[in-house]
Amino acid sequence: MKYMKKPLIIGLCSTAIFFSSCDVMNQGGGIMLPPGGTTTSNPGNTTGNSTGTITQAEANTGVKQALNNGLQQSIQILSAKDGFLGDQMVKILMPEEARKVESALRAVGMGKLCDQFITSMNRAAETAVKEASSVFINSLSRMTINDAFNILLSGKQDAATTFFKNSTTAELTTRFSPIIQSAMGKNNVSGYWTQLTTAYNQLPLGKKIETDLTAYVTKKAIDGLFVKVADQELKIRQNIGGARNSGILEKVFGWADKQ
Repeated sequence: MKYMKKPLIIGLCSTAIFFSSCDVMNQGGGIMLPPGGTTTSNPGNTTGNSTGTITQAEANTGVKQALNNGLQQSIQILSAKDGFLGDQMVKILMPEEARKVESALRAVGMGKLCDQFITSMNRAAETAVKEASSVFINSLSRMTINDAFNILLSGKQDAATTFFKNSTTAELTTRFSPIIQSAMGKNNVSGYWTQLTTAYNQLPLGKKIETDLTAYVTKKAIDGLFVKVADQELKIRQNIGGARNSGILEKVFGWADKQ
């Protein structure tokens, strides 16, 4: 693949809906970027709205639009009530080292307390995940044309998700931790945990249990977020349910399908 080396300077507007405040939108919701080089594959071969040629600007725009759509959808799903708790793929369960606590307490009739604790951890995660939007927008603003082409053509269905894991996990952890800690206080996570561990540690079962709950719930919240981001990425790559809902998405990912 060959494309022009001249860099493109792309102004991004960091708003809650990402590009909407920039006066660069066309009537179909795409983003009008400065002209760039072109990348051609099978010239003249067209399918739907995709063509055999895309520009650097189109590739960059299409990838960013797809990612923004998927990211915002993931945040919306998980930040809703039961976004974590009601989804078995992302539901936060007892810490691994505390599973024996749960088994022992449920065996002696304290299952309700275990359920309350699990619910409270998931409520904390639902509160914190809203903070991800600005972190993702900052990461998108730093994405280069090379990043966009690598994501398009990596051959991996989760290439974009992997890009965001690498570029945002540290910042997400920093941003999530105090929110998780505060939300756990409001949802009485620590209180339930104290009751659970106190009850367990009074049983003649050996080693006492100690877990950093803030770190644990923070990690699980971030893990769950990326599960959903990967799911949204797959929908766009495979156009599941019409996920390529704009001309630029159809053109760019239609082109990538042929590579």
